Amino acid sequence: MHLIDIGANLTHESFRPDFDQVLARARAHGVAQMIVTGASAAGSRMALALARAHPGVLSATAGVHPHHAIDYDDATDALLRELVAADEVKAVGETGLDYHRNYSPVAAQIEAFERQLQIAVDCAKPLFLHQRDAHADFMAVMRNFAGRIGKVVVHCFTGTREEMVDYLDAGWHIGITGWLCDERRGTHLRELVRDIPAECLMIETDSPYLLPRNVQPKPSHRRNEPMYLEHIVMELARDRGEAVELTAAQATATSRAFFAI
Repeated sequence: MHLIDIGANLTHESFRPDFDQVLARARAHGVAQMIVTGASAAGSRMALALARAHPGVLSATAGVHPHHAIDYDDATDALLRELVAADEVKAVGETGLDYHRNYSPVAAQIEAFERQLQIAVDCAKPLFLHQRDAHADFMAVMRNFAGRIGKVVVHCFTGTREEMVDYLDAGWHIGITGWLCDERRGTHLRELVRDIPAECLMIETDSPYLLPRNVQPKPSHRRNEPMYLEHIVMELARDRGEAVELTAAQATATSRAFFAI
C-alpha cells in the first residue's frame, strides 16, 4: 500500500527522541507521505521546518487550534500569512471550534477561526478544520465564507450522521482516524463511513493521539504514530465492505488531489 497520513502532529515532543525511526516505521508500513499539522504559532513554524527537512515525505499545514485561540493576535496572523506562502504548507489550519473543553473562550475561538478563514481566502489554499461539540456555530461561521473558500477537510471526524451530511452537502472532505477503532465511543462511525463517497474520504492518525484501541499486538505505550495508519485503513475497508487495496488507493488519490502533493 501507498498511504498518506493527512494529519500527524509530528512536532509533538514525544517524537523527538526517535523521530527518524518513526518515519522509517511509517515507510515500512506503507505510509509514504505525511502532512504535519500546525496547531499553534510555534507548532506551525516547526511543521514547516520539518517539511523542508524531509522533502517529498513531509508536508505541513499552518494554523492555530481553537484550544490556543486566546493567544491569537495580529502577530500570529502575520506569521501564519508568512508561513502559508511556502510551497511546503499545503493547507490553512488546524483551525475551527472546540466547545468540548473550552480551553479558549467561545468569542476568542470564533474570532481566530474567522481570521484564519480569511487567510485561506487570501492565499487560495485548502482548509484543515476541527470541530467538536460546536457544530451549529461552526456551520454558521462557514456559511459567512460560502463562495469564497476553496477545498475543505473536516479532520478527525467523530460526529453524528447529521453533521456528516452537512459536511458532504457542502462539498467538503472528511478525515477518519483511529477513533473508528474505539469500542467505547467510535462504534457509530463503522456504519457512517459506508456513506462517505470515496472522493471525499481521507485517512489520518492524528498522532500522537488516538492510538487505535484494537491494534494487535497491543503496544506497551499509548503513543500513536503514522505506522498505525495501515491498521486504520484495514478497519475502514472492512466497514465499507471494500478490498483494503481499493480503500487505500482511493484515499491516497483523494489526498493527493486535495493537498496537491
